[in-house]
Amino acid sequence: MHMQFLLLSLAQSFPTLADLAEHLAASVDIVFPVIHGRFGEDGGIQELLEKYNVPFVGTGSSECCQAFDKYKASLELRKYGFVTVPSFLVQGYETNKSELSEWFRKHQLDPDVGKVVVKPTRGGSSIGVTVAYGVNDSIVKANEIMSEGIDDKVLIEIFLEGGCEFTAIVLDVGSSSDSCPVALLPTEVELQFLGANDLKENDAIFNYRKKYLPTQQVAYHTPPRFPLDVIENIRKGASVLFKRLCLQDFARIDGWFLPDSGCKLSSSENEFGRSESGTIIFTDINMISGMEQTSFLFQQASKVGFSHTNILRSIVHHACLRFPNLASVSGISGLIPSRSKSSEVNKSFAPREGARKVFVIFGGDTSERQVSLMSGTNVWLNLLGFDDLEVTPCLLSSTSDYASSVDLGIKADDVWNRTVWSLPYSLVLRHTTEEVLDACIEAIEPNRAALTSHLRNKVMNDLMEGLKDQNWFTGFDIADELPKKFSLRQWIKLAKEVKATVFIAVHGGIGEDGTLQSLLDAEGVPYTGPGTLASNVCMDKVATSVAIKHLTSSGVLTINKEVWTKDDLSNKPINDIWHDLTQKLQCETLCVKPAKDGCSTGVARLRCSNDLAIYIKALEERLLRIPPNSLSKAHGMIEMPNPPPELLIFEPFIETDEIIVSSNVKNETGHGFMWKGHSRWVEITVGVIGKRGSMHSLSPSVTVKETGDILSLEEKFQGGTGINLTPPPLSIMSEKALQKCKQHIELIANTLQLEGFSRIDAFVNVDSGEVLIIEVNTVPGMTPSTVLVHQALAEQPPLYPHQFFRTLLDLASERAM
Repeated sequence: MHMQFLLLSLAQSFPTLADLAEHLAASVDIVFPVIHGRFGEDGGIQELLEKYNVPFVGTGSSECCQAFDKYKASLELRKYGFVTVPSFLVQGYETNKSELSEWFRKHQLDPDVGKVVVKPTRGGSSIGVTVAYGVNDSIVKANEIMSEGIDDKVLIEIFLEGGCEFTAIVLDVGSSSDSCPVALLPTEVELQFLGANDLKENDAIFNYRKKYLPTQQVAYHTPPRFPLDVIENIRKGASVLFKRLCLQDFARIDGWFLPDSGCKLSSSENEFGRSESGTIIFTDINMISGMEQTSFLFQQASKVGFSHTNILRSIVHHACLRFPNLASVSGISGLIPSRSKSSEVNKSFAPREGARKVFVIFGGDTSERQVSLMSGTNVWLNLLGFDDLEVTPCLLSSTSDYASSVDLGIKADDVWNRTVWSLPYSLVLRHTTEEVLDACIEAIEPNRAALTSHLRNKVMNDLMEGLKDQNWFTGFDIADELPKKFSLRQWIKLAKEVKATVFIAVHGGIGEDGTLQSLLDAEGVPYTGPGTLASNVCMDKVATSVAIKHLTSSGVLTINKEVWTKDDLSNKPINDIWHDLTQKLQCETLCVKPAKDGCSTGVARLRCSNDLAIYIKALEERLLRIPPNSLSKAHGMIEMPNPPPELLIFEPFIETDEIIVSSNVKNETGHGFMWKGHSRWVEITVGVIGKRGSMHSLSPSVTVKETGDILSLEEKFQGGTGINLTPPPLSIMSEKALQKCKQHIELIANTLQLEGFSRIDAFVNVDSGEVLIIEVNTVPGMTPSTVLVHQALAEQPPLYPHQFFRTLLDLASERAM
């Protein structure tokens, strides 16, 4: 979560863990720990809750401790006859080099260059995991893990070449006394390498960035594309492990399938995991599976009939069975008589009479399509909670679906012929639009559809064996549907026929430049956000400046811009371009950005002509990203638009005051940030909401950069990275300046004829409240960690996410009437 300093009013803090535990014991029925890694999965929080007799979901403390330590867990697995990966334990910095060399030789690894994986013994499955080559490199990498304080025990393991990674969620559906673990449909994790102009990564590991960021470096297949006997063995093995390790309620178990049995693994024949088709190895036990919206837990659960709500409800109710005073509570919601429990989907999930139809559309083909998928998923899940709405998620697929996209003057016909997929529940839960599209095509392939359906029924039957005796279980609530394919024209006609309101979450491209808006207008279909004209103006950063240039005397300022074509940049000498730009804009360093793209790709600070040369070269070579620290001053990864933009804007780089957030600093407000306040300008981002002509400004957020000069894609959209101060702390900006700032923002919004909602990025003078506009996003990010959601929470009274998205939807529908 981003840091929200003044949202503390919605939270309660405790000086010690004991105080927290006492509070929980007194006021909470049951706790659902979702802390990953240390303290969350190693038994720490569990031990605390046990000590204070607080009921909680999940595995007990001593079992967590055992399973979380990868070394102890592998010894345990070996004891139960499972195949394990040979490993070497490093404790402390004094590694015995000769012993390690001996281990390398014993496993037929070259002591100089043999490939191994080095990972913390007690850490999650991704942080601190690296690849090393040879004994010396292994020791260096192990020492790095220890010196960074990640862990003081490190494992060195054989690198499993040619294996396929999988992960399986196991759900306990037994009664309180009797554990009955059932593995859901496992997921195959396929690492992908996109060829020459992606960064070369010889260390193919499913690390944190690949796991949680929408990059195209990984693809998931549920069920896996393994032989049927292997899938069954994975399910069986995961369930046995769950039981043997005394896990509770649910867990995620990861491992590898090695098709070639001739690999360097311990080889007693009777081990579990050896089959005709290859070897199955379980490597990681996660007591708390990831809980972000598209995590494996929800992907796999939705494949076998559980919605997000239903799977979580099931896990909580199962946990309640362990606590006598809660066991009765868990019966209360079992209002549906048990005879209606079949593995058929409940009738209550048939379309509701009189429900308003909503189509949420996301995807597209701009560099922001992955964030668009995250936004659309979040909007869809939030609106699903309303009984009077019937919400359908829809993917606008990329232009490569039709041949004429090579002709840049895209004709209206081509746009009409763009493909839209109407998606079943489980297919939305992916990290990239490419994956959703592949999953659609895979899902409708007849053999694949038959296999999935067969496995789904098998898992549902296994689950029902246990669930039929649980009075709280009211049935599965997600049907086994296939995706449907439409042209954009057919899709809009359908929206008109069923009187749907379209919630637009397509960032950039036709979703934000007025194209989609004009097509919907033509058919009279209501949609969220600004109209055609306003969208068109705001998409073009130069046109936006022109439209509000006359507001200078009212305290709204614009930045001077120079626009260059990509071809001119390639054809003129770099030094001449640099001289020309810095003279005209009268500045020493420049900010470059695509003229008509979203807000985060291709934005960089250039400090010298050499930086400009590197940037132009990246455009010419169509690089997907500029690696960190390629330019003259340290910076993070710069994701580049694909295809490269035809027009680029250069403007003076605006120096803002650095705000440093640190846990070591405590100032008079008690918040850990330092602010020098020299230039008196800070960068803000602020949502506006309402009807045309009377837009209301939410509370601005001051954006804080952690690396380099430009916010990275992660800092903008990935929870836990970027930092925003919402609203601006009084130590930075007075209440009076803040009110002035909001008036200026509303003036901009109404001048540009915005409606519904939008987000305005600007610099603000903390003394006068004057605003220098950067850009307007008419389809702003709507991911769970986006700043709009926090600004809505800072309203009086707080507007929670589902109400916020509902408000935006209602504004759209009212406009149509």
